[in-house]
Amino acid sequence: MTDAAFLSAVRPRKAMVLAAGRGKRMRPITATTPKPLVEVLGRSLIDRVFDRLTEASVETAVVNVHYLADLIEVHVGKRRDLSVIVSDERDLLLDTGGGVVKALPHLGSDPFYHLNSDSIWIEGVSANLPALARAWDGARMDGLLLLAPTVGSVGYSGVGDFDMAGDGRLTRRRERTVAPFVYAGAAILDPGIFTELPLAPFSLNRIFDELIGQGRLHGVRLEGTWLHVGTPEAIGQAERTIRLSAE
Repeated sequence: MTDAAFLSAVRPRKAMVLAAGRGKRMRPITATTPKPLVEVLGRSLIDRVFDRLTEASVETAVVNVHYLADLIEVHVGKRRDLSVIVSDERDLLLDTGGGVVKALPHLGSDPFYHLNSDSIWIEGVSANLPALARAWDGARMDGLLLLAPTVGSVGYSGVGDFDMAGDGRLTRRRERTVAPFVYAGAAILDPGIFTELPLAPFSLNRIFDELIGQGRLHGVRLEGTWLHVGTPEAIGQAERTIRLSAE
């Protein structure tokens, strides 16, 4: 198989973008503006995510909505370089896992990108979403996460999420330790892991833990700088970092 044919075979054409949360840590901004529409240097977080998807040749994005849903639905409907499908969770917020179950009819049977609507980063030498696609191996994994270094990520002050083995397999952070990697909010997932699950609220972490137990959750280290825009203060940090990277 040629390189071009290989990339065509494994590159996800669809993505799920999570945009239904209340953004409580971003208050008071999110009292009137949903977090996906919060701007960093004049561009909304969700448009920055859409930009990464179009750069990776994704054709369709499924976006779930709940909090201030009308504002998000109108905004995402303005995209012309990407087909956007809204998955309506106005009546019941389904969390990060249940939202995927509801969106499955739109996502199809092939592995898809899964992104938080505030997952932004400054690219390194190689673009990160295509790097995830190149690393995907359905024979060995059902989930492949983009991981940022716990130390050095902008706006992040936590203790990390995962340890990563030499072959890319992931395990959870051990108690009372700092893990070397934090989930950067972007992944490739096999839809088959959701097909037998009920339509109910549950966290994607439940899926991650099950896959870890099976040895089928892997990771790829992010190239560049992850920008964790979780609070109003983090907006300024992200903007300063982006400006410096452009100098």
